[in-house]
Amino acid sequence: MKKIMGVSAAILMLASPAYAEDIKIGISLGFTGPLESLAPAMNNGAQMAISEVAESKSLLGGSNVVAVTGDSTCADTAAAVATGERLVTSENVNAIVGAMCSGAAQAVLEGVAMPNGIVMISGSATAPVLSTVEDNGLFFRTAPSDARSAEVLAEILIEQGYKSAAITYVNNDYGKGLGSAIEANFVAGGGTVTINAGHEENKGDYSADAAALAQAGGDILVVAGYADGGGGAIIQGSLDSGSFETFFLPDGMYADSLTATFGSDIDGSFGASAGTDSPGDATFKTLFAEAGHEYNVYAGEYYDAAALIMLAMQAANSSSSSDLKDHVMDVANAPGEKIYPGELAKGLKILADGGEIDYVGASAVELIEPGESGGAYLQYEVQNGKFATVGYR
Repeated sequence: MKKIMGVSAAILMLASPAYAEDIKIGISLGFTGPLESLAPAMNNGAQMAISEVAESKSLLGGSNVVAVTGDSTCADTAAAVATGERLVTSENVNAIVGAMCSGAAQAVLEGVAMPNGIVMISGSATAPVLSTVEDNGLFFRTAPSDARSAEVLAEILIEQGYKSAAITYVNNDYGKGLGSAIEANFVAGGGTVTINAGHEENKGDYSADAAALAQAGGDILVVAGYADGGGGAIIQGSLDSGSFETFFLPDGMYADSLTATFGSDIDGSFGASAGTDSPGDATFKTLFAEAGHEYNVYAGEYYDAAALIMLAMQAANSSSSSDLKDHVMDVANAPGEKIYPGELAKGLKILADGGEIDYVGASAVELIEPGESGGAYLQYEVQNGKFATVGYR
């Protein structure tokens, strides 16, 4: 009996880290730039998962895990790459949560993550191009691609009875992909697009953009931009001229800063973003509020992104991205015991004991190839100057 126990102990020692280590997880978000009002909630979501695991002392034999943040700016890809380089080469992070916006995510992936073999999991980069970009198996996202989102958005427009629409999109990978996909799906459903025009970020004057949209006309203006940037400025110009009163607002416009600016002036405007009414979502929002955080879009997806990195580390028995990348899909999907927000220590223990988990998390995680969310959505409408959830699909 002693010999059997000795052999078992030896096997366990070989299967476990020789010693606890310090693990760093980078968080790259647009703390400044056209979506800066959304970054705090995303950061708090990721930080909450990291703190939960750190306090449990359950990761890789009691290893310490800490977060290191960096500003990807969303709009400046050079700054995003510089931040990624700092996180990887100076801070020596093991993996990165983010980047926040699609252009920044692709730039960091190609310029930093791939050359250094670093896993990235974004909770908000949604451009379709990220589904096919070469990534060496290093890039994942807990938010669905805009290719799927555009189908849902066009369905909603048609269901609401709109026959014609003008579209403005921020001129980057996110905006171009979303604007084009919305047009294709809306037209396929019988709608007419009067204009589909890009706008640049960081302009001082958007009056010419608003005037071109006004001249084209349409029953509604689709604003596939950023709430704290050009998208918000074009809404202001449209309201000032009286050309549009109702706006269709995809995820980049789903920010409380937008309603704080326009209030009831945009009542009746509506849209959809990634979201679910799953039990995990309710649990996460309760925990998030109890921690003193103010919820905003993609906060849950960032909790899930950080959680998946740490759970994949445990499954791989390694903090190295080269090892954990092969286990992200395993811990995210069935089979295995379902794991919800607040249960990360439970998930880590199951994996340490050789079991399997199916991480559901805050956003009903189910990753499809090539490592992205299949997509669940919440619908919202501006009512009495505030965003109100009106349904799920």
